[in-house]
Amino acid sequence: MDLKRRRFRFRWKIKYLTQRPRLSVHKSNRYIYAQLIKQFTGEVLASYDSKRLVKDHPEYKKEKGVKRAYYVGLFLGKQILEKGIKQIVFDRSGYRYHGQVKALAEGLREAGLDF
Repeated sequence: MDLKRRRFRFRWKIKYLTQRPRLSVHKSNRYIYAQLIKQFTGEVLASYDSKRLVKDHPEYKKEKGVKRAYYVGLFLGKQILEKGIKQIVFDRSGYRYHGQVKALAEGLREAGLDF
């Protein structure tokens, strides 16, 4: 099944079956991006990516791939908790749940989010 159909099917389920904010993940060959989106309005509540991680925390510059994704999840999770949100829906955007996507989710859980 192609990626577009998988994304559409998954997002439809999230959009119409839950009221929680959606955490959307996007990967490029070099970076990983994540943003928390409010349902129905499409407003971005929080976002974080691996570019910003290196800029804000230069000590993580040597980290690559899975470790960098974990730290992105950790710092994004802290940012989301500061806004008072504890429950989210994890939208992996059709990517398989392994590698960087799994590390990002583990970082979010480590920060204290429930999904």
